[in-house]
Amino acid sequence: MSRKASLGAFLSGNPFPNGWTDGLFYREKMRAIHRVAPSELQGAELQGRGRVLEVGGGRSGVASLLYPEADIVTLDIDFELSKSQPGWERSSFVCGDARSLPFADDSFDVVTLFDVLEHIEEDNRAAEEALRVVRPGGAVLVSTPEANWHYPYYKAMEPYCPHESELMREWGHVRRGYRDPELAALFGRNAERRATFINPVTAFFHDIAFSRLGPRRRKILYALTAPLTAIGYWLHRPSTRGTETAFAWRK
Repeated sequence: MSRKASLGAFLSGNPFPNGWTDGLFYREKMRAIHRVAPSELQGAELQGRGRVLEVGGGRSGVASLLYPEADIVTLDIDFELSKSQPGWERSSFVCGDARSLPFADDSFDVVTLFDVLEHIEEDNRAAEEALRVVRPGGAVLVSTPEANWHYPYYKAMEPYCPHESELMREWGHVRRGYRDPELAALFGRNAERRATFINPVTAFFHDIAFSRLGPRRRKILYALTAPLTAIGYWLHRPSTRGTETAFAWRK
């Protein structure tokens, strides 16, 4: 039986440099994912190790960090990403489409769609495929922006930031995000668990991270606002108002 990594071990693998400043938003995302992810994988077909499919995993390797003892399959539509996968012993890469997964029914203990659905026009097909390949009792994990996500969060930062439409094109978004009822419709019911991240206080660091400000000005702003941001980070609970959310559905 594969167990979920401890929160500290999981967060230590944050792939973004400067994890408490430029990469704080990703640390928040990882914490929310950890909060909703199952504690254990049964892994009946793999001698108890468990099997996880990370759809659209790119090169981050979040699933491998979350379940370090499990067999991980990363699926992405970009074959070039196969050359920059984390060197985990039990990880493999498959080039494929989230809308037509090349796997049998009930093949995985967990299927993840971390910041993926908002990139797919036919998101209903991706949700159906995730539910098809996860085993009964398994989980589908999703993270996505809220439908009212916007950038920058603080209007005063607008002169120093790219327009959000520029970022959405760069990131390949086809929609801003989701409301809970929209996701419930995709997966057939409300999520079993949910946890928000990037709250109104910590969002300022997110604004800075993707701004056009140079390193020196960023450091000054980070230093000036660090005490308040730290309080916002440590007091954040799964139900705290946030701009993005992680969800878990059981099959």
